[in-house]
Amino acid sequence: MPTPHAPAVSLSEQQRQGLLRLARAHSTPQALALRARIVLRAAAADQPTNLQIARELGCKNDTVGLWRRRFAQRGLAGLHDAPRPGRPRVFSPPAAPSCP
Repeated sequence: MPTPHAPAVSLSEQQRQGLLRLARAHSTPQALALRARIVLRAAAADQPTNLQIARELGCKNDTVGLWRRRFAQRGLAGLHDAPRPGRPRVFSPPAAPSCP
C-alpha cells in the first residue's frame, strides 16, 4: 500500500557527496548504487514523488518508498543491507580428485 506522503529528504553537503561517491564508484554493488540514486533524486529541489523517481530509475514505487523511509530513519547506514537471520552458510572445500 503506498504511503500518502513520502518523507521529505534533505541532505547536508557531506551526505550528498557521500551518496554521489557511492552512486558513481565502479566498486559499489549495484543495489547500493541504486539506493544512493533514489535518495539523491528524492532530495532534488523539485521534490519528486516516489512514482516519478521509480519511472526515472526503472524500479518499483514500493522500492523507492522503502529506501526513502530507511534513509529518513537511519541516514546513510540505512542504505546498507541488514544482516540476514539464521546461521551463516558453511561451505566445505571441494574434495580433491583421487589418483588411481
